[in-house]
Amino acid sequence: MLVIGLTGGIGSGKTSAANIFSVLGAGVIDTDEIAHELTQPGGESIFAIQQVFGEKYITAEGALNRKEMRDLVFDDTDARRKLEAILHPLIRNEVSRRVELAQAPYLIVVVPLLLETGHYRGIVQRVLVVDCSEGVQISRATARSGLDEQAVRAIMAAQVSRDERLGQADDVIVNDADLSNLERQVQALHKKYMMLAQGS
Repeated sequence: MLVIGLTGGIGSGKTSAANIFSVLGAGVIDTDEIAHELTQPGGESIFAIQQVFGEKYITAEGALNRKEMRDLVFDDTDARRKLEAILHPLIRNEVSRRVELAQAPYLIVVVPLLLETGHYRGIVQRVLVVDCSEGVQISRATARSGLDEQAVRAIMAAQVSRDERLGQADDVIVNDADLSNLERQVQALHKKYMMLAQGS
């Protein structure tokens, strides 16, 4: 199975690109979606999060209190590492399970921190980076998430630099323009990946 790791900075358009790949017939595994599942009421991570962080970080319904946790890990690197130590192995196991079960011609695994963690080296064969200018990143991320520019810049600072990301890419989508431009690039890569998948 050909497995492509799709990554990019905040606001680069990873989800939009992944959605187009999905429409074209690729299998898509999104680690953010898996993280959401793990932190819902009854999710696999809830007990461990409660043990490590306390009741304050769990809602009355038994889900992760995202706002409280976001506020905590934003300023506290130690807390962020503790949360990642709970979530990342569970996410990785679920990705591996879904890769095993996949029936698609090839797979796109969306991992925002693909290059930062290095956890998926054994799973993905190629790295696809969705890239755009920092100005576009900031305007998209502030419009979409409700975060202010300072918060978005702090998230960008915690991610690998744009140059570093591009330096590790096997393929690059430049997502500075409109959706039709993005669609054209994804379609071209889809053809390439179909050929690679058949070759492998």
